[in-house]
Amino acid sequence: MTRHGKNCTAGAVYTYHEKKKDTAASGYGTQSIRLGKDAIKDFDCCCLSLQPCQDPVMTPDGFLYEKQAILEYILHHKTETAKKMKAYEKQKQAQKSSSQLESKSEERERVERFKTKENSIVSKPINPFTSGQNPGGEKSRTNAAESSSSAPVASSSQSLPCFWVPSLTPQSKPTLLKKPDRYVCAVTRDVLGNSVPCTVLRPSGAVVTQECVEKLIKKDMLDPLSGDKLSDRDLIPLQRGGTGFAASGVDLRAKEARPVMMV
Repeated sequence: MTRHGKNCTAGAVYTYHEKKKDTAASGYGTQSIRLGKDAIKDFDCCCLSLQPCQDPVMTPDGFLYEKQAILEYILHHKTETAKKMKAYEKQKQAQKSSSQLESKSEERERVERFKTKENSIVSKPINPFTSGQNPGGEKSRTNAAESSSSAPVASSSQSLPCFWVPSLTPQSKPTLLKKPDRYVCAVTRDVLGNSVPCTVLRPSGAVVTQECVEKLIKKDMLDPLSGDKLSDRDLIPLQRGGTGFAASGVDLRAKEARPVMMV
């Protein structure tokens, strides 16, 4: 097709290319986007806290959790339930007491009117010559002066860091680096990562690669670490990726359904 044909705007037919272009520009139609690396959690992170696990536990479906995060969630749920129950009991008691107070509303109003009248009665004559003076004003000013004079003063003998005196210049020593830990397969010692499918052996709790399962373990169906007999139920695939807004596994595209532009 020539350049003139691509830019032709005098056609009587609304082409698919024009419809797709206008849909993307106007915000109509289902939009699809591929998720980036930041939207996928690491394989060794808890599904609740999204942080690396220190004391990991796993569900039968292969989802990894931090034991402390689960206990904190259960404790938080119990606390919230206790709060709601306490608020419900308080509301129930308030409803019961309000029904009793309604029957005594006239007596309460009579008491309030009596208090108002009593407060309006002046029991001591007011002296117009001393009403605006504060007898303890001089004393309060004296106490304020004494308290301000007794404020603590910073000692000049304290040694502070100084960037101009060589002996007082703060020094920064180099931090000793430690060898980083890496997750490896319990059998083949291959490095584990987000792109490596992993499987958990139920009897021993060891994490091995799926390749190790297919080539070594499935032949004899024995746990290489504990020697226990394995079944298909004992091989739990470790779920990879996925957060609260991203799918797990290999489905790394997010879709949003929006109104469709009809022509």
